[in-house]
Amino acid sequence: MTLLAGVALAALTFVGMEFVAWFMHRYVLHGPLWFVHRSHHVRHPHRFERNDLSFVFYGALSVLLMVYGGPDKDWRYWVGAGIAAYGTLYFFVHDVLIHRRLPFWKRTSNAYLRALNMAHKMHHKTTGRDGSQEFGLLWVSPRYFELARRKPAASRPGRRPATAE
Repeated sequence: MTLLAGVALAALTFVGMEFVAWFMHRYVLHGPLWFVHRSHHVRHPHRFERNDLSFVFYGALSVLLMVYGGPDKDWRYWVGAGIAAYGTLYFFVHDVLIHRRLPFWKRTSNAYLRALNMAHKMHHKTTGRDGSQEFGLLWVSPRYFELARRKPAASRPGRRPATAE
């Protein structure tokens, strides 16, 4: 496989992972695996939650694909690389920016990232298995863009200025 074809496959896998993540979140994590995902919807004093096992699954899948496809740089390698890229972005956006599990990148004035944050907060508005909305990570409903563009958090009275883009 040529480098260009491999990069294209990795990019296509990255985009496809948004659909996989949405489907898995909506129908599997809020379905039969709710006992694992529930830990993500309730407040708890623990640093880690059962829901973090999702990273282990996708990380292991990515590593296995890259290891077995690596010697020949065949399709498995590039699909694994696309999954890894999506997982890396997912970690920084979801766990660092939205849930603030690490002490950096706490605020942003970027309308897209603010819209993402609002959509995710709507997802967590309910703590139960049913009644949630906005199951994806990177695709955001247009209504949240409109809200995010109205007035940046940094310019609202009583708010600290944004520190990240």
